[in-house]
Amino acid sequence: MIEMYSLISGSSGNSTLITDGRTSLLVDCGTSGKRIFAALEETGAKPADIDALLVTHEHSDHTKGVGIVARRLGIPIYATSGTHKNMEIGAVDDSQIKIISSDSPFCIGSIDITPFEIPHDAAEPCGYCFSDGSDKVAVATDIGHMNDYLMEHLSGCSGILLESNHDVDMLRYGEYPYMLKKRILGDLGHLSNASAAHTALELVKRGTKHIMLGHLSDKNNLPEIARMETYNFLTDNGVKIGCDVTLQVAERFNVTAFAR
Repeated sequence: MIEMYSLISGSSGNSTLITDGRTSLLVDCGTSGKRIFAALEETGAKPADIDALLVTHEHSDHTKGVGIVARRLGIPIYATSGTHKNMEIGAVDDSQIKIISSDSPFCIGSIDITPFEIPHDAAEPCGYCFSDGSDKVAVATDIGHMNDYLMEHLSGCSGILLESNHDVDMLRYGEYPYMLKKRILGDLGHLSNASAAHTALELVKRGTKHIMLGHLSDKNNLPEIARMETYNFLTDNGVKIGCDVTLQVAERFNVTAFAR
């Protein structure tokens, strides 16, 4: 079984630990190395246990600590060509740069990984599915809209870290400038609470048992609002929370373990 831990999550920074007890991977590193190392210790992992760092896209809330962590641990950085070219992580050894492509599976240690394209305003962004042969999980955030391609990749995942970025009304009537609101609400922006709720229902129908809502906006969302929207939508459609599926919200600055 693959374990997932959200180390930090939100518009302030994102990082997720994926481990099967033999291989341990970081997905994104959007905060300082010091904070990441402390969060790893909370999970029972040690920084030296990390085998590789996978990056979804170049935005700073996903890459702030990538360079320092990779240099400190001497681990490879897996990302698409577009992400590698556009993220600012300082100098790393050429041997640490690993170029991947969406829909081209690869393996790190005992974990099989499939990157998939995500609709987001970045240079060649991707999400990731992870499998140990018997279990499959995914990190699916920074998604402007859901589509059939994404749902096919996420189908059969037992656990998913799913974006639930904003409450539409909070965003529309909030303090953000018009162009930023337009970007977030657009097809290359972020999933709203309502979109996450609809996605969650489809995922449950396709076999998902554990959903953690993540990447919440600090200005345009609240954990209780995000959870309640998905909770209500699932229960209104006959899904029993705690029986058919577990539902959590990733904490912004604290480690959150998937309920498995």
